[in-house]
Formats: sequence, C-alpha cells, structure tokens
Amino acid sequence: MEVSYKKLWKILIDKDMKKKDLQSSAGISWASVTKLSKGETVSMEVLMKVCKALDCNIGDIMDLIPTDEDANA
Repeated sequence: MEVSYKKLWKILIDKDMKKKDLQSSAGISWASVTKLSKGETVSMEVLMKVCKALDCNIGDIMDLIPTDEDANA
C-alpha cells in the first residue's frame, strides 16, 4: 500500500494555509511535514494532530492506494 496526502494539500489550499501554518497549528515537527510532502508514512499521532488542527477525520486528509504487490499477495 502507498499513502497519498493529496486531500491534505487540497484542504490547506481551501483554508489558505501554508505548510508552516499546518506545522505550527498541529504542533508537529518540520520533519513530519517533509514526510507528508514526500508521501511517506508518519505516525498515527502526527495524523491525529493534523486532523485535530484542521477539524477533520483521517479519511479527509489521506488515501491508501493499493500497489501491484498488494494484488499479488
């Protein structure tokens, strides 16, 4: 499975927020923001802080995308 945070970036655009605004309002590290930007996995704690800061659910900020490996498993 791969992770997509496209929904998160759309929410930030809709709320006229920058990544640094998300970092400060959610209380997460810049390293976590960088991981999100690269589509890498982050801890559930980080995801919960982002959801709390944006007043949304986890499904509102991310998608799980099946890969070819998942189909063959």
